[in-house]
Amino acid sequence: MVSTEDPAIDLHGLFQDEAIKVIDKALKNADDSTYQIKLIHGYNRGTSLKDMIVVRVQPGDNLGTTILVLREL
Repeated sequence: MVSTEDPAIDLHGLFQDEAIKVIDKALKNADDSTYQIKLIHGYNRGTSLKDMIVVRVQPGDNLGTTILVLREL
């Protein structure tokens, strides 16, 4: 069964090393039903958090979010 409520992580105000730890924890806690994780990073202060993500990503519903796809359906 695919989860209808995939997690979202607010990364506002975090440095890259802090964000990596938060994302890593979310990935470790994700189960087989988790399709994606929404990373809310903002865009007013640059895109350093978005740019550090090196796995497949897709745009979110606004410039301040990125969807981290964990697996293909």
